[in-house]
Amino acid sequence: MTRRIRLLQWLPVLAMAALAASTYWLLHLNLPTITHQPIRPKSHTADYFADNFSITTLDVSGQTQYRINATKMIHYEDDDNIDATLPSIRAFNPGQPDVTAFGNRGVIKGDGSIVDLYDDARVLRAPGSGDPAMSAYSQHFKVLVNDDIVKTEKPVKLVRGPSVMTASGMIYNNVTREMHLLGQVRGQIAASDTLPGSSK
Repeated sequence: MTRRIRLLQWLPVLAMAALAASTYWLLHLNLPTITHQPIRPKSHTADYFADNFSITTLDVSGQTQYRINATKMIHYEDDDNIDATLPSIRAFNPGQPDVTAFGNRGVIKGDGSIVDLYDDARVLRAPGSGDPAMSAYSQHFKVLVNDDIVKTEKPVKLVRGPSVMTASGMIYNNVTREMHLLGQVRGQIAASDTLPGSSK
């Protein structure tokens, strides 16, 4: 009699366990089979666009260091780079003339550290501290944002006041304001101790 009472007491528990097991079994039968798909490699596909965009980078003190503008940008998912239409990049250095570089098109590296300007590219430095305005023209300029350097491996024309120079390449340090002209360098340099138009 006692065993029968104990069996009756455990009967609801056994019934619930059987119901739970059958429910789990039915659910498992009806669940869709999950297949692990291989991770799709990123392709050189545009994943977002923007018109009339602007990117501003700040220095450690929070002051504007560079500002990049373009009329149109296209971002690509694989290399994180940005193709820009009519880009310009302006450098702000306290106590020094502003320097702005332009191009008909450009490529901005994903982390913003490098900006390549192509097709009728030019670099303009405002006059200041007794120096005349300076401009450089080429088909390609590479702006190294973190190093504050502009360089090109293409033929370049440099105009500084009345002086005009041409070279096979150029490296310009915007911090030290030093310029290195590479390859065949030709032109006319006007200085206070030379006649305008005399060549050196």
